[in-house]
Amino acid sequence: MKISVCIPMYNEKRVIADTARTLSNYMEKEFEDYEIIFCSDGSHDGCDRIVRELELPHVKVIGYEQNKGKGYAVRTAMLAASGEIRMFTDADLAYGTGVIKQIAEAFEQNPNTSLVIGSRNLNKDGYEGYTFLRKIASKIYICVLCLAGGFRLSDSQCGCKAFSAEATKDIFSRCEVNGFAFDFEAILWAVKMNLKIV
Repeated sequence: MKISVCIPMYNEKRVIADTARTLSNYMEKEFEDYEIIFCSDGSHDGCDRIVRELELPHVKVIGYEQNKGKGYAVRTAMLAASGEIRMFTDADLAYGTGVIKQIAEAFEQNPNTSLVIGSRNLNKDGYEGYTFLRKIASKIYICVLCLAGGFRLSDSQCGCKAFSAEATKDIFSRCEVNGFAFDFEAILWAVKMNLKIV
């Protein structure tokens, strides 16, 4: 089963070479069939060029000139991907690389799953580095979103989510939010379509 890892990037020159190498090394070891797609959201610091010049296997760089928001970059990459599983995560690999294997296993262990959503509430390290106030604000925000959306998830805003190929097409072809809370919109569509979320 092919897995696509999509990385939105906006002026990520400082970290992007390490991210690309780390991700490429991990994927080469763990997966036979994969691709990594970096999508430049109108970056002007040359981060897209940095990734291209590394010439890593199975790595593609796409993008556009004008900054349009993380949601637009994720949507562009997800719809350009070709994997049966398509996931996105942050350019600084804030959730590490091991989550990719966990996501693949979640799809394998849960037939007919359309979405796998990461959660910072699954273990005590999930909010590592957060100040007390930021942690409280994040949890309150998640509760409000879940109440507004009419569903129960432990962390709708975790920046690590994966979709089946079919769900990707059905959901992201409908999404319109380009910036903040774009992933919340994607979840709302999934709920509306009665898709299975793990």
